[in-house]
Amino acid sequence: MNLRLVAAVLFALSLPACACAQSPDLAAIARSSGTPDIPGLKMVWLAPWGDRARAHPWRNIIVHQTEGPAGSARGGALAQSKNPTRRGVMVWVETDGTVYWAVGEHLVPTHGDGANRNDNKYIDNGPTYRQVVGGNSIGVEFAGNFPDVTRGPTDAQVAAWRILVKVLRARYGIPLDRVYAHNWIDFKDARYCEGCALARMAREWGE
Repeated sequence: MNLRLVAAVLFALSLPACACAQSPDLAAIARSSGTPDIPGLKMVWLAPWGDRARAHPWRNIIVHQTEGPAGSARGGALAQSKNPTRRGVMVWVETDGTVYWAVGEHLVPTHGDGANRNDNKYIDNGPTYRQVVGGNSIGVEFAGNFPDVTRGPTDAQVAAWRILVKVLRARYGIPLDRVYAHNWIDFKDARYCEGCALARMAREWGE
């Protein structure tokens, strides 16, 4: 028996397990404060995480699309950081997947339209009507669907979202069924379904 060959095979087989064991735990990162490095995400921290116990009691996540061009997420996030409660959101995602955390998690940006949808077109609006609003929901804004509002998210945005939504849910204890597209809870632009593809992906990816 070639002992060197056996040893090499055993070493190779052990690599995935070792790599997995050394991978940072997203749940642990989500419990941290400051400006942590999040594996797989390019984060630009315009406001750091604070003490989770002092964060606003976020209960939902609403997915928005800006109807702005590629590159507009940075400008939107910077404007939001200067005026946190203006109309906008806490988290902005650029077409290249860069995530901008714009305001402190204890502050409440103005977004949504009061959860005015009640026609059950996309989901059962019984639990959402006048309940899933900006005051209890984290807004995540994806840039890039201009001039064609029907343009979907980029591959880089989807990859970032796959990680980001897990981090948000873990940090604030938000159940999977409380990830909503803006169009699911408010009457919006009839030309397209704002946030629908991304919210659906999050629910399909599961825990």
